[in-house]
Amino acid sequence: MMTEWPRIGVVDSGCQDEWLSDYRSASFVLVDGLVSCQAATPDQLGHGSAIGGVIRHLAPGSQLVMAQVFHQRFTTTALQVAAAIDWLVDEGVEIINLSLGLSQDRPLLAAACARAVDAGVIVCAASPARGDPVYPSAYPGVFRMTGDARCTRDELSWLATRHADFGAHVRPLEGALAGSGASMGCAHLSAHVARLLSAGVTHEPGAVAEALKAQASYRGPEHRRG
Repeated sequence: MMTEWPRIGVVDSGCQDEWLSDYRSASFVLVDGLVSCQAATPDQLGHGSAIGGVIRHLAPGSQLVMAQVFHQRFTTTALQVAAAIDWLVDEGVEIINLSLGLSQDRPLLAAACARAVDAGVIVCAASPARGDPVYPSAYPGVFRMTGDARCTRDELSWLATRHADFGAHVRPLEGALAGSGASMGCAHLSAHVARLLSAGVTHEPGAVAEALKAQASYRGPEHRRG
């Protein structure tokens, strides 16, 4: 039985100009060392638009809420990301997609993620398939999402590795300008979560995880020879 589609928060580089009138959005910029919440500007990097495009394609009934933390370059701060997460929680989103990873653990970012999880939000964050952990995917309660080259656009994998919980398709939609790998895997998985919630799965993280496992086309990481 279908229920309403969820609201999905996307923390990224914003969205293309023609979407700005369709979705609630805000930009988070540093001004004299403090975060200022301003009107969002059109996506200059293409990454946020590619993330949004995947979610719109796989979860077409979902309403996106865009939190812009990247602007002219792919650089941001934990302060900006934390402020974006808090704003999205206040906006009433049910899923937050974080197709990004910061190399340093920051208490203020950990606290923002904990507040979101405590508020019942499903937080999905990109995680590399190997190497050092990144944040916020390494925080407790956050779904660690990566790319899996085995998966078609409608498939997912249950990995349960040191680096990631789940994997999904690694490519943006045809014609998208930016992004691949873990960031796109995260977007696909956020859309899969949206599908589950719209089908009546409860917002409890354990229930979402079990439903994702039940749908997985692959279990365990890919083993390559050579």
